[in-house]
Amino acid sequence: MLVVMQNDATDEQIRRVVDVIKEMGYEGKPMPGAQRTTVGLVGNDGRVDGSRLESLEGVAEIIHVSRPYKQVSREWRVENTLVEIAPGVVFGGTDIPIIAGPCSVESEAQIVESALAVREAGGSALRGGAFKPRSSPYSFQGLGKRGLEMLALARRESGLPIVTEALDEEGANLVARYADCIQIGARNMQNYSLLRAVGRIEKPVLLKRGMAATITDLLLSAEYILAEGNTQVILCERGIRSFDSATRNLFDLTAIPLVQKLSHLPMIADPSHGTGLRDKVIPMGRAAIAAGADGLLVEMHPHPDQAMSDGGQSLYPDQLGRLVREARAIAEAIGRSITPVPGTVAAARG
Repeated sequence: MLVVMQNDATDEQIRRVVDVIKEMGYEGKPMPGAQRTTVGLVGNDGRVDGSRLESLEGVAEIIHVSRPYKQVSREWRVENTLVEIAPGVVFGGTDIPIIAGPCSVESEAQIVESALAVREAGGSALRGGAFKPRSSPYSFQGLGKRGLEMLALARRESGLPIVTEALDEEGANLVARYADCIQIGARNMQNYSLLRAVGRIEKPVLLKRGMAATITDLLLSAEYILAEGNTQVILCERGIRSFDSATRNLFDLTAIPLVQKLSHLPMIADPSHGTGLRDKVIPMGRAAIAAGADGLLVEMHPHPDQAMSDGGQSLYPDQLGRLVREARAIAEAIGRSITPVPGTVAAARG
């Protein structure tokens, strides 16, 4: 439920609404807007009788949120949420950041070389897995804390913010010490204890859609994070499983405009996992930008044939540069732009 206040509602009237909501057994969250303040009622599982609130001074109207998710919905917040993972690297606005890097952190030399290649290609953030959830227990699982330390070194060398995955609550707190953004992978999208944990950490979260998750499933998972107080959430389409084995996954481009209509959270796309095929990453990356994606998450390895994981879907550095150039042209055609590399002259002007 949303309690929309009148344009001239006083602070005292807003506080009274919050107090009454608390007396009713729920939590009230004031959300100041450009024209008026809205107070959100959270903690209810069903439709709440709003007659008591409707009669309070300063209240303009009561809006019942019809979605099973509340705080992530457009009904709750009309304006786009802007998520900043580093100065100048903002998701949800006009600029479109491109996050790129290898699937896994393999060595100090490899991740630093990757970071410099991402920067040279025009990317604005570095990705790389220190903890890797793999389908097989015999596959490379990542370097753990040592991998995080290597990522921190790569950030110092390149100036790029880093995005890396956490697998559990303990790992989330460790990742938060090193990363600029915590990634929750597809396999953990419905790991509710982990979602609650990152919701209590003051760090942006990149939440990937599960391999068999509906749009509602994705948004309900995001709701877990917002319910704990963390509103800095980026959603990501990374492909869903289908009956067709021609590609690794079915890259659901429709999810981008659909989620943006339903939610105020930024929605980005991962064409690497979405297709699983190197030669399909660039065309589907272009298509995602044209569909309105608020960012791209792309796997790039300086030597894909030597990669310890996902080499077959990782771009070469020159291919990443091509994707950035072509994405820039498409972005400009739809009135947007690709986020400049942090620290560049263009970024400083912005």
